[in-house]
Amino acid sequence: MKTSTAERIKDIIASGDVVLFMKGVPAAPQCGFSAAVVQILTSLAVPYKSVDVLADMEVREGIKAFSNWPTIPQLYVKGEFLGGSDIVREMFQAGELAALLSDKGIRAAAT
Repeated sequence: MKTSTAERIKDIIASGDVVLFMKGVPAAPQCGFSAAVVQILTSLAVPYKSVDVLADMEVREGIKAFSNWPTIPQLYVKGEFLGGSDIVREMFQAGELAALLSDKGIRAAAT
């Protein structure tokens, strides 16, 4: 990964409290895993920034190296990598995602 790509990714992650690297956009996810995370964030009424990795191949490949995580989507909260679709779903179902967001000062709907 080029240094400039890593810097771009750092800047993107720093640009919002909740950042989702996904395939497609929230209104039209391009894979089921991205759609699942969008649905979870929407159900929690969490404001988030999304990044369509299909629109930028450097970011698509770079985010995998940046996080050392091989798949998309990837969710970041306050600069911290949480995980992909399975981890986000498990945290949501256990009530841990809403609690984490609250602990980080991010308003989410009660589940």
